[in-house]
Parts: sequence; C-alpha cells; structure tokens
Amino acid sequence: MATEKTTKKDTLGDNLKKLAEISAWFSDQKDIDIEAGLEKVKIAAELIKSSKEKLNKLENEFKEIEKEFSQEQISE
Repeated sequence: MATEKTTKKDTLGDNLKKLAEISAWFSDQKDIDIEAGLEKVKIAAELIKSSKEKLNKLENEFKEIEKEFSQEQISE
C-alpha cells in the first residue's frame, strides 16, 4: 500500500484516496494487529485534519470568487 501520511502538497482527493485505503485495510483484516491499527488511526486523524483545512481554504476561495462576481454584477 502506498504511504498514507499527508503532505502539504497532497490534494483533497489524495487525502480521500488515502483514507479509503486505510478503511479498506481495516475491512480486510480478520485479526487486527493493534499496533498497526493504532498507527492507521493516527494517520487517518492527520488526513482528516488536513482535509478539513483544505476544505476551509476552498470554501474561502469560493466565497471570494462569489464576492467578486457579485461586485461585477452590481457594477454592470
């Protein structure tokens, strides 16, 4: 499996793919190695945190575009 850790260059899509890989890993386990599972949970928490930050950034960008578009419509 590819590395699941997040980097600042990862996109939201990258994070979601890595989270899906972690989910699949848990689903495929018959006897879960507690230490490995804990590491996966830690990585998933990092990915979720990063994803929330990326979503907030995207939301702010959309709001800025909407604001600019609204101002253009008023001035026309």
